[in-house]
Amino acid sequence: MNTPHTFYNSQIENYKSHLSKASQKLAFSSLLRLAVFLATAYLVYYFFGNATVIIGVLVVGIALFLFLVSRHSDLKYERDKFRELIRINETELQVLDSKFQELPDGSEFEDPQHPFSQDIDLFGRASFFQYLNRTALVEGKQELASLLLSNDIQGIEQKQEAVKELSEKADWRQNFSALATLVKTETRTQTILKWLKTYKSFVPKMMRWLPSVFSGLSVIVLAAFFFDFIGGIELLLWFFTGLFITGIYLKRINLLSGSVSKVQDTFHQYYQLLALIENTEFSSELLKARKELIASEKEKASKILKKFSKAIDALDQRNNMIFGIFGNGFLLWDLRQSYKLEKWILKNQSKVKQWFTVIEFMDAYNSLGNFSFNHPGYVFPEIKDFDGHLTKSEQLAHPLLDPEKRVANDFSIEKEQFFIITGANMAGKSTFLRTVSLQILMANVGLPVCAKTCIYSPIKLITSMRTTDSLTDDESYFFSELKRLKYIVDEIKNDKYFIILDEILKGTNSTDKAIGSRKFIEKLVRSKSTGIIATHDLSLCEVSNELPQVKNYYFDAEIINNELNFDYRFKKGVCQNMNASFLLKKMEIVD
Repeated sequence: MNTPHTFYNSQIENYKSHLSKASQKLAFSSLLRLAVFLATAYLVYYFFGNATVIIGVLVVGIALFLFLVSRHSDLKYERDKFRELIRINETELQVLDSKFQELPDGSEFEDPQHPFSQDIDLFGRASFFQYLNRTALVEGKQELASLLLSNDIQGIEQKQEAVKELSEKADWRQNFSALATLVKTETRTQTILKWLKTYKSFVPKMMRWLPSVFSGLSVIVLAAFFFDFIGGIELLLWFFTGLFITGIYLKRINLLSGSVSKVQDTFHQYYQLLALIENTEFSSELLKARKELIASEKEKASKILKKFSKAIDALDQRNNMIFGIFGNGFLLWDLRQSYKLEKWILKNQSKVKQWFTVIEFMDAYNSLGNFSFNHPGYVFPEIKDFDGHLTKSEQLAHPLLDPEKRVANDFSIEKEQFFIITGANMAGKSTFLRTVSLQILMANVGLPVCAKTCIYSPIKLITSMRTTDSLTDDESYFFSELKRLKYIVDEIKNDKYFIILDEILKGTNSTDKAIGSRKFIEKLVRSKSTGIIATHDLSLCEVSNELPQVKNYYFDAEIINNELNFDYRFKKGVCQNMNASFLLKKMEIVD
């Protein structure tokens, strides 16, 4: 069987071979460029005094040198791509060995007001996002975070098909990521879209034909000079005429050049990514629908973006002092390229946002496909409404725990049921709550879950597990918790949620806590909600005697040979063994 480990090691070996060949080509290209430069310099020296020959040598030498520079850039890009592909596969091997804490952790997306993100280690160091995320674009990273935070339960089966398909396209995913990573963009796409939308033209319409006519006349003038029909004075007059025409618009050309130079890398990157999407056949409905958004009856979106990228590159040649002077003096180069850019902007400014959105969506979904590929033993939940159950899983476990050590549990809960989970400290209650939370989140996103089997009826998730006090708002822990519970109560009035609570009302005394917790559970049951609450308060388990919707489960701990032992098994009933006193004595905190 071709395991992920085997695949990534094979990829690294293959790309290292390609990298060696690309490096050799690059070294030869450097020597060839040097040879052309030295040959041109020698010929200029040898024919010094013969202006006609020297100009001819310079024109040919510069043209050949520029061609070799372009070819050298392509070879360098090829070499860098192989380096990036090697890095991608090495990263995957490290993640498979649970070494992922140095990857981007998405902490910027943390939101205490979100229905669940603060409670389930979704963002931050050693988080699920850090483990999952392989996006190469800043906007793709934002899209992935948005998918995880959306609490969207629509079209899960379509999402699953898209994830499955991308899981099978490992080479395609890696090529997409490598292409996206190689070009370092400085300007965010939202800034680009705003600039395109508000851009005001300045190049007159006659520049549609004037640069071509002027260039043709320049060829005639140069030919006349070489064949001695005109002298140097006439040639200089023509040259300065071109510079004068360009100079009229120089200030606004400089502004345009400065603006497009900031977006150049993004367009260069995105047209290649669009081409990769366009040239790939997708079978899943979700990916086909995204591909159709970049389809065009007349011309591919990638070619349209490429034209803009090439026009930016062409205008950028003005920064080469020699070409900038002679190009504008004889070809009206800046005005020609400025007209092309403005024409493109006016024609396509309304389409670019849609194209960018598709690329960022694919970047985000690449991470989902990669996750599925890395976990062939995980199962895609079967989405259906069955026998009143909300979810039924065999061997459910947390995906971030060591596969060799983690303990999996069967978990089944019916709609409108509420489980009260008791247990000793460190017995596994909180980990189990996060396991169930992640199962719901992963299922809603379209990911496979860490289980042997899973049947699932989609539902949104809401939690209260990590309430904190707020010193800046002069807010106590207890009041913060009350606000969170009020938030949950308000939300379940408008929609169905799976509710997960961990030790509520911690900020008050035991008696008050017991009474308040019981009343809160009763309210949730009356609202026909479904969920789990973990607690150390055994009296809360008595609610099950009055409300058949409430069931008691526990995680146990045993003291064997004066050592605390946990089996991390999810069991039906009420916990009888607590361990706080034992731990206080064991750690010599109390006698």
